[in-house]
Amino acid sequence: MSKRKKVIRCIAGLFLIAILIVAGYFAYLFISYNRIEDNKSLDVVEGAGLDTLRAGESYTILTQNIGFGAYTPDYTFFMDGGKESRAASKESVEACIDKAAETAISYSPDFVIFQEVDTHATRSYYVDEVERINGKLDGFDSVFAMNYHSAYLCYPLNEPHGKSDSGIVTYSKAKVKSAVRRSLPISTGFSKFFDLDRCYSASRVKVDNGKELVIYNVHLSAYGSSDNLKTRQLEMLFSDMKSEVDKGNYVVCGGDFNCDFTGDSVKKLNGEDAKQFDWTMPMEQEIIPEGLKRCMDYSNGKYEQTVRNCDIPYKEGNYVAIVDGFIVSDNIEVEYLENVQTGFSYSDHNPVIMKFVLLDE
Repeated sequence: MSKRKKVIRCIAGLFLIAILIVAGYFAYLFISYNRIEDNKSLDVVEGAGLDTLRAGESYTILTQNIGFGAYTPDYTFFMDGGKESRAASKESVEACIDKAAETAISYSPDFVIFQEVDTHATRSYYVDEVERINGKLDGFDSVFAMNYHSAYLCYPLNEPHGKSDSGIVTYSKAKVKSAVRRSLPISTGFSKFFDLDRCYSASRVKVDNGKELVIYNVHLSAYGSSDNLKTRQLEMLFSDMKSEVDKGNYVVCGGDFNCDFTGDSVKKLNGEDAKQFDWTMPMEQEIIPEGLKRCMDYSNGKYEQTVRNCDIPYKEGNYVAIVDGFIVSDNIEVEYLENVQTGFSYSDHNPVIMKFVLLDE
């Protein structure tokens, strides 16, 4: 056999091995993919000292997407057009998670709802962020719902995003009597391996007038999601909320809606010609059922950002929007509402704080 033929065979063999590796990896992705079951009952970790809420009293709730502990101001994310796919270090993750918990505690909340909280993920150096937050929030019941558990993603090739177990967690100073995870509609195409599973949780707390406060914690799709998919997710969520309104219960829904929550924040914060990304398409008023209201009457009278685009390090003037907030039932009075400005020092999202009263009708 000539030297040339040997070289050709060697190259062909290496090419075949490469094809088998790639094919094997895609087979692994498809075989390992599975959606978390719908209507899944969630465990309540007990710690709350209050048995029942009282109608007519004021309560405080905070929501924030904590960005899996990665997003310091200089952090950029590969799926936003940036560079990084993992946090800078384990120590950086721990510092960011601690800051998120400490910021929440500083507002003396009765309820806290966090999104993008990792329990076992390559990108966050396998820090159990729920356990870490639990250690700082004393006197709360907690409910964790797994949003997604992804297979090992080998992209970007220089620093793979890896495997992720991540979810949403709800904290309540009043005892949670029950909680459930609901699976949202998701993309059926290949983008499902990047946007992954999606859910919301509903946690029930007793009120002294015989009603219940149902707290919804939500994190809608961001990447590769069409307008139609986002609409279907919102329709499912709002239908569930409306059923509680029709029963006479109190409803508070907070979280990361991954759309322009006010419907006009992109233009107000970035100018009339600002680009509309999939995750900044406006939430239309028409989709919100009767008996529910978007909370947009900010107490300081200002539209202030809750999220930054992570294609470049943060500085004032970057692309920002309002995608986080609260939707409540009409039998709730909002006393105070603020998009807290943190300078995106520990997350790519800012917290939203709300004080509210359960009206005794």
